[in-house]
Amino acid sequence: MEYFSSNFTLGILGGGQLGKMLLYETRKWDIRTKVMDASEEAPCKIACNEFVKGSLLDFDAVYKFGKDVDVLTIEIENVNLDALEKLEEEGKKVYPPTKALRIIQNKARQKLFYVDNGIPTADFNRFAYKSEIEDSIANGGLNFPFIWKVAQFGYDGQGVKVVRKIEDLEGLPSGECIAEEVIDFKNELAVIVSRSVSGEVKTYPVVEMEFHPEANQVEYVICPARIDLAVAKEAEKVALKVSDKIQHVGLLAVEMFQTQEDKILVNEVAPRPHNSGHYSIEASYTNQFEQHLRAILDLPLGNTENKVAGIMVNLVGAENHTGEVVYENMEEILKMEGVTPHIYGKKQTRPFRKMGHVTIVNEDISKAREIARQVKETIKVVSK
Repeated sequence: MEYFSSNFTLGILGGGQLGKMLLYETRKWDIRTKVMDASEEAPCKIACNEFVKGSLLDFDAVYKFGKDVDVLTIEIENVNLDALEKLEEEGKKVYPPTKALRIIQNKARQKLFYVDNGIPTADFNRFAYKSEIEDSIANGGLNFPFIWKVAQFGYDGQGVKVVRKIEDLEGLPSGECIAEEVIDFKNELAVIVSRSVSGEVKTYPVVEMEFHPEANQVEYVICPARIDLAVAKEAEKVALKVSDKIQHVGLLAVEMFQTQEDKILVNEVAPRPHNSGHYSIEASYTNQFEQHLRAILDLPLGNTENKVAGIMVNLVGAENHTGEVVYENMEEILKMEGVTPHIYGKKQTRPFRKMGHVTIVNEDISKAREIARQVKETIKVVSK
């Protein structure tokens, strides 16, 4: 199939910042794109060839959208899988495949998949209703503290909470969820695995993630991770096993814990370009978004090695600020060595909303980390 400067159309379900960055690559290669999102203000709207407003969870909207494209991919996994499955049955190319998405979309099902396939993960309990957690605590079957996670539709730190006492359950959704063991870890790591339609597989270097203690969001992504080579090799080995068992097509970001004993436990996965791979736009020979395109179009996968050390700083809305966004001190960070800001195009900010990111590249990872700290302390995402 001819993809470049042709009538071929790539469909993308989801119009957020991941889709916008994917569109940088489709425009580079002159690949025609059609995007659907529920918001008229979706960041993708300005960069795609055709934009459709519609709910990603609506069967008819997703099915109709998919019928009019040649290959269909996602930038968020919360989509109507029944519609995708019907499209696949009719011969439409959908990547990642619906079978993989069904495993990943529900966190309880995802955790059971790890257990069934011998993939190391934290111990957990599955509950159909939150009230069952309260019963389990009362009967001694569950002890504090634990991590509560909603089974579906959690994102960007939403749908996750550390529960230390019974009162912490108040206000949480009442539906299906898991209660997960709290892991005493040294590091949170991630490996992005790319898999093409033909089965070619490559991994990106292991990254280290530093999280905001309250928002449960990544603040810094550091590549390469500052860990022993043996730990990095084990993380890559585990990520490849997850990829092989799920049989995704495209990218799979595998988030993991490095325990105090240097064991690797899989936390969760995302079947798409991921926050942990944004550093690759400036630091890698082939960035994650180009690699996703290569994989789903069955083109040769690119070189995943780093050209230089890279650190990503997430730009999120400041606390106590809601409304029209203002980026304070942008000029100051642009004076810093190796700094590249990415602004996602969201006009309204709110506390901890992802509004952009900044990449810092340097030959010296320690120097890059110091500049990243300066960036974090300097730029502020506030409202007017």
